[in-house]
Amino acid sequence: MPTLQRLGFFSRLLDNASAGDRYRLATEQIVHAEALGFDSAWVAQHHFHEAEGGLPSPLVFLASVAAKTQRIRLGTGIVTLPLENPVRAAEDAAVLDLLTGGRLEFGVGTGGTPSSFTAFGLHSDQRAEVFARHLALLRDAWAGRSLPGGDRLYPTSPRLLERIWQASFSVAGGERAGRAGDGLMLSRTQPRTPESPHASLADIQLPIVEAYLSALPAGRAPRIAGSRSVFVADDRALARRLAEEGLRRNLVRQPVPNGPGADAPLDVLIARQDVHVGTPDDVIASLRADRTLAHVTDLVCQVHSVDPPHRHILRSIELIATEVAPALGWRPAGGRGATSEAFTNSELQTIA
Repeated sequence: MPTLQRLGFFSRLLDNASAGDRYRLATEQIVHAEALGFDSAWVAQHHFHEAEGGLPSPLVFLASVAAKTQRIRLGTGIVTLPLENPVRAAEDAAVLDLLTGGRLEFGVGTGGTPSSFTAFGLHSDQRAEVFARHLALLRDAWAGRSLPGGDRLYPTSPRLLERIWQASFSVAGGERAGRAGDGLMLSRTQPRTPESPHASLADIQLPIVEAYLSALPAGRAPRIAGSRSVFVADDRALARRLAEEGLRRNLVRQPVPNGPGADAPLDVLIARQDVHVGTPDDVIASLRADRTLAHVTDLVCQVHSVDPPHRHILRSIELIATEVAPALGWRPAGGRGATSEAFTNSELQTIA
């Protein structure tokens, strides 16, 4: 089985700010994560809906971040591939990968919000079919194979074929990613069915992992990214207060099917939204109890749907890198990472 090899930071760019400030704050968070030894940074693509995510153009954003970083790998989590022209997406990704010295990780998925498809002249029922067709064209383009009409991509980028990740909520999707030899991206949470309202996240995701591993070609090393909502603070009461504000706010904006309402007790909200929150010791214990994480190669931490203020996100990033992830077996590559320059609570108040 895989063992934890890499630590990632994930942002949906949901800071309580204007779009421009969201991009600035997320950039600061990624730069901070790199300084602390994180291996990767991921951003989500969302069209139209400000409350779901603040970034429609992830490759443009990552190009800006690349100019301010040197080492950290930069990933899309995900590009909604049915809504993209696959040849243009392949071109943009190939150029960005060259500009970053080969740091791009390309996560793709079928997309989530049905209403987003209409503006692109599509119906959400077409997503699986269009996704498969666009992913095949993307592979052909990067490999330098002939495209419809006879042209070939310039520049080609065959290295990116080894850095495709497929996001999946289903066993069939896990099997599809494994059969292709791609990485598998697991969500921070998944809806429960009316038949199994109290199922654990591991109950839902371990069958996906099993299908993925069973379908991998012989000799192909697994790549499994487990995205998790993780918010760490020095003080448990502070962590829970910020979690309560964020989780209730999120449920008002985006009710969860078959889930608790915004007025449910905090511990119910934490459990049903699969959030790991508290002091470093609290979060270490919580993550160790997550059975899926025993099988991932990449732990990717995000603060959604707590979405605390920026200064607390920076502190959480630091505590993850210096206390939480090392307790789970992660070590920064090449000895990178900070251990003796932690922010004090008073210093945090001066951070934007």
